[in-house]
Parts: sequence; structure tokens; C-alpha cells
Amino acid sequence: MSGILAGKRILVTGVLTEGSIAFHAAKIAQEEGAEVVLTGFGRLSLVQRIAKRLPKEAPVIELDVTNQEHLDSLAGKIGEHLGEDAQLDGIVHSIAFGPQGAFNFLEASWEDVGTAVHVSAYSLKSLTTACLPLMPRGGSVVGLTFDAQIAWPKYDWMGVAKAALESTNRYLARDLGAKNVRCNLISAGPIKSMAAKSIPGFEELADVWNHRAPIGWELADPDPAGRGVVGLLSDFFPKTTGEIVHVDGGVHMMGA
Repeated sequence: MSGILAGKRILVTGVLTEGSIAFHAAKIAQEEGAEVVLTGFGRLSLVQRIAKRLPKEAPVIELDVTNQEHLDSLAGKIGEHLGEDAQLDGIVHSIAFGPQGAFNFLEASWEDVGTAVHVSAYSLKSLTTACLPLMPRGGSVVGLTFDAQIAWPKYDWMGVAKAALESTNRYLARDLGAKNVRCNLISAGPIKSMAAKSIPGFEELADVWNHRAPIGWELADPDPAGRGVVGLLSDFFPKTTGEIVHVDGGVHMMGA
């Protein structure tokens, strides 16, 4: 099969519905020639059903990124699907969660904040290091962020968690460069996904894009962000690491 990911093997986390960026990244990756393995947490049967809607059904591995036993066994489980000579060429980190309390900046407890940072930021490091044994020839790690330079309305401690994610990406890029592993993020505009439903005041947050995106932005279209992910997974950016690529209709450049 031809395509910019021909022959590559990619692990994609965070596929929950067809409206997710992760689903579109997995779909486009397959269309571009990659073999894809998915992970799911909680509603595993739902992820397995969604996996059947990809161009080629992908296997699904259960993964709770806060569970060390899951992380320790991850490489072995991926190997069960990819064969004895299993190697990964790319990882898509599309994992974020904040308890409802994390969306009230002044009243949030450390328990809520700690959960948001653990799941949304630290997991980029723990997921990547869990997969490193399968990446002896290097590869590409791509995560998804929401521009942490701005104190967005209603986003509160999730914004802080995204800032931690962006910093984690830079340190990973620093430490893994010698292993030929590139680490980059896609900063996407808001998408009406399952995750968005958990953000109080999401409509107010998303309304910024209705007025400020110079090239326009479709709240229901995860495809542009998915294509950005696949671009960074490919070999077309061989010396790009520690970067944040904005796929947000240009809102990030418009200033306050």
C-alpha cells in the first residue's frame, strides 16, 4: 500500500467516537498505509465497535494510563498484535481528563487538579516510555493540546494541565532525540467531541473561533487536526521535534 505512512505501525489512543480527532488520525493513517493499533479505557466495547468503522478494523488494547500494571504490560500486548518482531513507528497521545472540580479555578481541590495533570500531561511521558522498547529505530510521538498560552474562559485547571503537557513534550523531545524519537504536539481548535461535553461552558469557549478564525473553523470537523497528526507521524518532518503545530484556523496568531 502506498501513502506517506506506508509500512509504518502506529499506536493511537483516545478513540471513543467517530467525531474524535483520534478516530480521524487513525482513519487517515490507515488510508496512508499504516497498520494501526488502538487503546481504550473504560468503555472498551464502545471503542471496539468504533474500531470496526475504520477502513480496516483495528485491534483494541485496554489501557489506563494511571495504572502502572497496564503501562508495564503495554509493549507485550502490542507485540501480540504486531508479531514477534513488533516495532512501533509512531504514537498518538489523545488523552485528557479533568474532574468537574478542575473547571473552577479558585475552588478546585488538589485532588481534582492532580488528576487532571496526571491523566492529561504526565501520561505523555508514561505512555511514551512504556512504548520505547518497541521503537529501537526511533519514530514519532504526536500529542494533542489546546493552546496553553491563553487563559481561556471556562477551561481553568485543564488549561494548566495543557501547559504541563506542552512542557512535557519539550522535555521528552530533549531526552529522546538521541534515540531518534521526535515529539511534537498538534494544537487544535475546539471540536464538538465527547470530551467537549464534559467542559462546562464549552459553547462560550468555542464561540471565540466563530469570530476570530481568519481561515474559518468547523466545530464538527476533526479531519484537519487528524491530517496534522498524520503529517507529523510521517517522515516529512525528519528534524522537527519539541514543536507545537497549530491547526486552529489561525486563531492563535490573532492576539488577545
